[in-house]
This record gives sequence, C-alpha cells and structure tokens, in this order.
Amino acid sequence: MTVTPPGGPAAQPRIVELRRGVLEKNDRVAGGLRERFSTAGVAVSNWVSSPGSGKTALLARLLALAGERGVSAAALVGDCATDNDARRLAQVAPVRQIETQGMCHLEASMVADHLAALEATVPLAGLDLLVIENVGNLVCPTSFDLGEGSRVVLLSVTEGEDKPLKYPQLFASSDVVLVTKVDLAEAVGFDAPVARRAVATVAPDRPVLDTSARTGQGVAAVLDLLLAGREAP
Repeated sequence: MTVTPPGGPAAQPRIVELRRGVLEKNDRVAGGLRERFSTAGVAVSNWVSSPGSGKTALLARLLALAGERGVSAAALVGDCATDNDARRLAQVAPVRQIETQGMCHLEASMVADHLAALEATVPLAGLDLLVIENVGNLVCPTSFDLGEGSRVVLLSVTEGEDKPLKYPQLFASSDVVLVTKVDLAEAVGFDAPVARRAVATVAPDRPVLDTSARTGQGVAAVLDLLLAGREAP
C-alpha cells in the first residue's frame, strides 16, 4: 500500500481549493466595503510595505497635515501585536488598531469588524480620507482586497533599489509607490534612478513619489494624490 505523506501531491488540490474559498469570501466582503466607501464619498488607501519602512511615521505626518488643512482623516492600523502605532497616531487623528494575532496581513473581514468601532468616533460619511496601514509584509497582503480605492506600496531607501524586482506581484498590484526616508538616501548610497527603473520594470506608469517623514518632503503631494481619488457622495 502506498501512503501519501502529509503535504504531498494529494494534499495540493485541497490546499488550492481552500485558498480559493478564502479569497472568494474576502472579495465578497471587500466588495461590500467598497460600496460603503463609495456611498460615503471617502477616499480609502491601503498602505503596504516591509517592516521598518517608515509607514507609521509618514502616516503620522500625513494625518497631521490633513488636520492643518481641515481635511477629515482617520486610520485603521494593522499589526501582529500591540497597539503602539495606534496610540502614536491617535495624537493627531481618530484611529483604530487591528491586532491580527500573528497573521501576516489584513483581511476585509477585519476591516469591516473594526470599522464600526472607528465610526463610533467619526462617522464614515464625515471622513475625506481613510488610510488602512497594513501589516508589515511584502507577500501576504498582495492577494487580499480590502475595499480600498488605492493601494500604496512604500519602499525605504534603506531596503535597496531592487526590492520591486524581488517582490514584483505587490508592486505590480499597487497604484502608487512611495520612496521613504529619502533624507537618508545619500548616507546609505541609495541609487534613485536604478530604483525607479526597477519600479518601471514591474509596474509601468505608476507614480513614484519621494518622501521623508523627518523633513516633510513629499507629504503634501501624497495627500493631494490620495484625495484626488475621493468620490462625491
């Protein structure tokens, strides 16, 4: 008698079937979220990057600028554990932390569950901009639609110019690429033209914006770009 080891060929179709079911369920929930966002007239952006790219620092600067301009903005923040980022961002805007309990990405159902708690602070229809800060990961979030209007991928100058080539699926699924920590570019020897060619190879015609949370460079341009996707209710 032949015994198929766990995880062998016989298990593969079942794994594929389960994954397809998970993604189909996620897409249904994401579709409902997208309809809610559109009805409310709020621009929704899903930010994805590797850990340490500076997402939270840049988001804090963006939310502060939004407040100065009279733009109503809020954030949903995903992390495997702790509410450190939410407490940091709550100083400048309404925010809700989503702890994934070890999961490497956010799913639409998580956003839906925590959106109600966020709306207890600020109604969705009263928002101009909602930023969803995804878990730091360049692989897992790629397949999961969160109902967003735009997906923003962040690339830090400290990560190397070839990151888009190493993670082509995520960059190809993005709408905007933000190069972060550009104030450190010279110190770390970051080659901007090489990085932009790498982005163009896997994601042609995507806007690429240079940003710095420390100096504020590019933050206004990012805010303008995100708000341009806002639909009238």
